[in-house]
Amino acid sequence: MLKLQKLTKAFGPNVAVDSADVIVDRPAMIGIIGRSGAGKSTLLRMLNCLTEATSGQILFDGRDITALKGTEKRHWQSECAMIFQQFNLVPRMDVVSNVLHGTLNRRSTLATMFNLFPNEDIHRAIDILDRLGIAEHAAKRAEALSGGQQQRVAIARALMQDPKIILADEPIASLDPMNAQVVMQSLRQIHEEDGRMVIANLHTLDTARRYCDRVIGMRDGRIVFDGIPSQLTTGVARDIYGADASFSEAATSTEIETLDRTAKERAALELA
Repeated sequence: MLKLQKLTKAFGPNVAVDSADVIVDRPAMIGIIGRSGAGKSTLLRMLNCLTEATSGQILFDGRDITALKGTEKRHWQSECAMIFQQFNLVPRMDVVSNVLHGTLNRRSTLATMFNLFPNEDIHRAIDILDRLGIAEHAAKRAEALSGGQQQRVAIARALMQDPKIILADEPIASLDPMNAQVVMQSLRQIHEEDGRMVIANLHTLDTARRYCDRVIGMRDGRIVFDGIPSQLTTGVARDIYGADASFSEAATSTEIETLDRTAKERAALELA
């Protein structure tokens, strides 16, 4: 389904992503973790064609995404929706219109200029907002909503594109714990109910372990871990975050101990 082959991005002498190889053969919820500057955001931006790869390939269902130009590239960006840390909403515009902007790639320039939307799209946008628990805010300005609510509006806008992949770049980095949980649960629900692939850049092991089927760890632009959450041991965490990393960057000390204990218990069961 999705295949990255030696995918590389260099900014002058600095290599942000270094020969990334990833194969995803079915829809999954994938968390990408690592320290700031590890290359996580650059990787997602290459997947969405917001950043051009220096070398390597991105293949989706056999199509070379890195070779797309013009209309084909814009069509891919509608199939591969992006959610950002800072929401990227139009603050003074009402919530439902922000969601409807997810259809811009398939609408005429004239309709876009005059903000004209078919009734069918309007009803669909409200249904998506209802699914995410914020339909009652449809007529409010986006700027009147809390951060967690605004991120759910951004998710709704992504769903309006009816994408095959949803990319979320640090979707909970600016949210409090309660809103972060709601947003992550929403993304998990979308993956499970719609069968969509969700790839999210995340800061902590805890979030990745709780919500993701698969975790990719990046360090200094390279993929140093690719496996299931239960394989995230102390040693793996240090490979990803560095031996000098504070546990607040990767996980609490209690969580690291739990990871090790879980791994040992699993090994004991396998030998029994």
